[in-house]
Amino acid sequence: MRPIFASRIVTLEQAAELPRWQQPESLLMLFAFGMPLSFAVWVATLQNFVIEVAAFDGSDWGWLQTVREIPGFLAIGVILVIMVMREQTLALLSLVLLGGAVAVTGYLPSFSGLLLTTVISSIGFHYYETVNQSLQLQWIDKKRAPRVLGNLLAMGSAGSLLAYGLIVMTWKSFDLSYEFVFMAGGLTTVAVAVFARLAYPQFEAPNPQIKRMILRRRYWLYYALQFMAGARRQIFIVFAAFMMVERFGFEVHEVTALFLINYVANMVLAPLIGRAVGVWGERRALMVEYVGLTLVFLAYGGIYYFGWGVVLAAALYVIDHLFFAMALAIKTYFQKIADPGDIAPTAAVAFTINHIAAVFLPALLGYVWLVSPGLVFATAAGMAMVSLCLAMLIPRHPGPGHETVFTRRIAAVAE
Repeated sequence: MRPIFASRIVTLEQAAELPRWQQPESLLMLFAFGMPLSFAVWVATLQNFVIEVAAFDGSDWGWLQTVREIPGFLAIGVILVIMVMREQTLALLSLVLLGGAVAVTGYLPSFSGLLLTTVISSIGFHYYETVNQSLQLQWIDKKRAPRVLGNLLAMGSAGSLLAYGLIVMTWKSFDLSYEFVFMAGGLTTVAVAVFARLAYPQFEAPNPQIKRMILRRRYWLYYALQFMAGARRQIFIVFAAFMMVERFGFEVHEVTALFLINYVANMVLAPLIGRAVGVWGERRALMVEYVGLTLVFLAYGGIYYFGWGVVLAAALYVIDHLFFAMALAIKTYFQKIADPGDIAPTAAVAFTINHIAAVFLPALLGYVWLVSPGLVFATAAGMAMVSLCLAMLIPRHPGPGHETVFTRRIAAVAE
């Protein structure tokens, strides 16, 4: 069959007749692989870049991360954009913004320069993540969602693995510069976006999406889980790798090797985690995640209070990422309880809620870090325990009218 060009709109039913590589799930796989090719490079090298080149301290780093999360807090603006632009097109444009900003990061090694590139790349990253989540839930069948989402996580890990592997193998051998590494990673993501624009049709989901902001009372538990996940994860993203550089003196290739191990584990185990969510259900999967994260964050604090070593810190970093992979259960929980037309606007609202704490936590905890790094991780452990309490409110079989254990009990009493 002749390839269908991207200008043509194709329904999901028609898409099933396309070659396998050109179907919606394949495009989601390409997105999952292409985005980390720049984002992983940025994450792997930025800690060393800001310390070695830009001379940042913990407070500077905290402020940079706070600025980075502002576009996430404003992700609700996606609702306005999709009034004039298809979600799939916005995803591609967002990848171009992310890749382009990462590409020039190495040439602006000042606080103001890094603020500029960080804001632009963050707009690309957060808008991409918002519409990508929406497209996943619209294009993937509910029964297959946990398994497919696990496979998408594995594909994202493969993209990160490729980026990190190249850095580990070439950083010292070829004496690479920060400018070259940022440029190579960023332009690769741009190239992926251009290919996706030319090679794939525009896919049309069967349920038109509401293009205005909505807040539904029955989604309150989903909103609460998103808020706590954003706050808790932000602490890990900002301070875990920073600790490896500041406390243990990791160099770029050593930080990247740690990321490499982490993504090998995720690439192998993420599909299994997706299958486990499908078997266990969202409630049990999230409870396992939050118990595990509580123990991990407490152990991070122990590194500072009791002088535990670098091997434990590195192991905890990998374990932490594996637990975070179970967060796909939040997506599948929402997919089960949502009205089909609510997915796009709720994805934008949820992403904003997810980033409320991210706007102020990095800067605030950056000052706490200067006094007591262990207290930062103790705060994250407390947040994980709150998330555990929320996860216990998810019913075994969630659905419209059965969003929480309370709604189930109310329905039983009414009968």
